[in-house]
Amino acid sequence: MQLAHQLTRLNWMLATAESCTGGLIAARCTDLAGSSVWFDRGFVTYSNDAKTQMLGVSNELLEANGAVSESVARAMVLGAVYRSKSLVSVAVTGVAGPSGGTPDKPVGTVWLAWCINGLVTAEIHHFDGNRQQIREATTVCALKGLIARLSL
Repeated sequence: MQLAHQLTRLNWMLATAESCTGGLIAARCTDLAGSSVWFDRGFVTYSNDAKTQMLGVSNELLEANGAVSESVARAMVLGAVYRSKSLVSVAVTGVAGPSGGTPDKPVGTVWLAWCINGLVTAEIHHFDGNRQQIREATTVCALKGLIARLSL
């Protein structure tokens, strides 16, 4: 996997902070033998309490913006770095469905954030499909985003 090669070359570790994917990104990474060289840990923070307790996302931020927001994705990605041995992290928070969507945040809305050696970027995506398809599309987007950002 290209991500494994890039992180190993840089001697950097990766941490994931996942909500709507429930650990799928971490699972994809650890499917590779030898991933302990470049994968440090994954935080599955499905509930708001988990986001607060495990990643340090403030209750005020969650209340003001909702869990599916740029500010929460950014806080999650930084929390994963601060609470691990990683210089690289990815965070995802979204509405995988089939319920839970709102007019402002319909099913398929996902915020992704990446932190590469202190630089944080975030993007919103709107994925189509059922719950499984949205979670898979989010996982692919998260990993492709890491590869692209590490290539810069």
